[in-house]
Amino acid sequence: MRIQVLTLFPEMFAPVLNGSILGRARERGLLDVETVDIRAFSTDRHRKTDDYPFGGGAGMVLMPQPVFDALDRLGTEGKRLVCMSPQGRRLDQELALELARAETLLILCGHYEGIDRRILDHFHFEEISVGDYILTGGELPAMILIDAAARLLPGALGNPRAHDEESHSVGLLEYPQYTRPACFRGMETPAVLLSGDHKRIRLWKFEESLRLTRERRPDLFARFLENHGELDKDEKRILERLLAE
Repeated sequence: MRIQVLTLFPEMFAPVLNGSILGRARERGLLDVETVDIRAFSTDRHRKTDDYPFGGGAGMVLMPQPVFDALDRLGTEGKRLVCMSPQGRRLDQELALELARAETLLILCGHYEGIDRRILDHFHFEEISVGDYILTGGELPAMILIDAAARLLPGALGNPRAHDEESHSVGLLEYPQYTRPACFRGMETPAVLLSGDHKRIRLWKFEESLRLTRERRPDLFARFLENHGELDKDEKRILERLLAE
């Protein structure tokens, strides 16, 4: 997978891209990320990239000229063009899976008060949001998007089944996790996890995921009830008991 990032602050990306799963994916040749400095394409002698908004208003707006020139140089054909924007589609696991299938992803990071609309309209950018809160720019959201998509690439995780059991992968929050020692400061690990009975452990995890999701994310729980697909008889029994409580 190839990712190109247009940003005013390319130096922000190195610590994230070089570490952990993303760093290993790049070392293995699974992921190629190029950061492109928008300022390098400014025709202003001071490398200016922003100006005051027409019609008044607070803040500054990213000018079209540097971005247009950058995109003309990079090319857009065959690429999925994404702009990090609070007005966009909310990033979730389903969208992350979509993005992971892209051969080349081009991400535009906004900054200042906003982006000149002609950039988004002319190049048909898809706008994506990481949540309903305000950030200084699109760099941190772009890193979140890259991480969410790249870790789904085949071979990116050491255990290819790891992401199948994570929160949101099956529409439920993940069950509680425990590790050694089995008893720590008087706090015990649930006995079922130490039993070696794989069926009981699987059903315990399923029930805990159901309970956590119903308690903390009723919206996800309602969606799971509508679209949970095939459950075996034991899972159905657990779900029916939980709904009856």
